[in-house]
Amino acid sequence: QVQLVESGGGSVQAGGSLRLSCSASGREVRTAVMGWYRQVPGKQREVVALSYSDGGTTYADSVKGRFTISRDNAENAVFLQMNSLKPEDTAVYFCGLQGDGIGYWGQGTQVTISS
Repeated sequence: QVQLVESGGGSVQAGGSLRLSCSASGREVRTAVMGWYRQVPGKQREVVALSYSDGGTTYADSVKGRFTISRDNAENAVFLQMNSLKPEDTAVYFCGLQGDGIGYWGQGTQVTISS
């Protein structure tokens, strides 16, 4: 059974930083596409950043230069360093794992940025 557990969300002022962590169990992240997504009420979940097994990464235009996704295969975890946070970054952030044609989600962690 694959489980993803996010942590590190919270409330900060605009311009601040947060680091999200996602710990995986039941599946190695080493061979999976790992990602961070976010969702606000009334809107679709959107991709924030993806980390590929070959080391490649992609980012949403809205977070380029401010967010960094990384993974630690030994810890079976993925991280999202978020800097220069803006009120529009407020959302529930989800960790996602894609592997063997199956996708898994964490339960989400709330990030709130005040102006």
